[in-house]
Amino acid sequence: MDNSKFKGLFSALLTPFDKSGKIMFDSIKRLVDFNIENGIDGFYVGGSTGEGLLLTNEERKQVFKCVKEAAQDRVTLIAHVGTISTDAAIDMAKCAEELGYDAVSAVAPFYYGFPQEAIIGYYNDIASSTSLPVIIYNFPNSNGFYLTKDIANELFKNEKFIGIKHTSSDMFALQRFKQLGRDIVVYNGFDETLLAGLAMGADGAIGSTYNFMGKKFKKIMNDFKQGNLEEAQKGQNEADEIISEMIKYGVFQSEKAILTEMGIDMGECRRPFLPITDECRASMKKIAEQILSE
Repeated sequence: MDNSKFKGLFSALLTPFDKSGKIMFDSIKRLVDFNIENGIDGFYVGGSTGEGLLLTNEERKQVFKCVKEAAQDRVTLIAHVGTISTDAAIDMAKCAEELGYDAVSAVAPFYYGFPQEAIIGYYNDIASSTSLPVIIYNFPNSNGFYLTKDIANELFKNEKFIGIKHTSSDMFALQRFKQLGRDIVVYNGFDETLLAGLAMGADGAIGSTYNFMGKKFKKIMNDFKQGNLEEAQKGQNEADEIISEMIKYGVFQSEKAILTEMGIDMGECRRPFLPITDECRASMKKIAEQILSE
């Protein structure tokens, strides 16, 4: 299988909500266009950034549909279908296939402390339910399951699995995933370590701040590929200064405040996330103005 379309910079798409908590589909469409105009290669839809686990399964499918209608065939689309229930994940995977997505992805099932065999079974069940390729979402800080090279080797015996979204600061693990028995696509997951991930062999990246800093991160990737490491590091440092300020107020709240200041109404995050504070909005307004001026 040609995996070239899965390489590059992918925005982990945010989900905008109005004051009553309803999804704002018009804002999703505007956000999709904005990202594509800024050079994004694809979207990771319904993941952590999209507050996917705070949506009902039907809402997740509605978001998949909205993004596909907005993006058409302009970029690569990956639907995150991961959840605690195998049957629910399969239902969403089938929906993504019917809509014309390019791949599905899934975080490991959580909460119950499932054994390794159950998690491998969950992934294989998803893979056998659809003709789409599958990308493993490795996010140990959030679900307590840490994908190792040995487990990955077992999973990737199945040709349906084509990649890993590695949301971890463990760069040694990322490098090990690039040394599996066959070539796969490995995505760097934390935006603040993009350059480090690329240096350790990542084929691309999936991140939330790419929603509004797509141009900056594309330049970091291009500078790295061209050997302009000093310039790439400069860009990473600039991005990390912004991310550091966002962390003070909550990353998702800050992202929504920035994009709203940039002209795309993103509303609030869903409860139990805290509301966006006035202090956050004031700080993010300055960041939005800075980005727009670059």
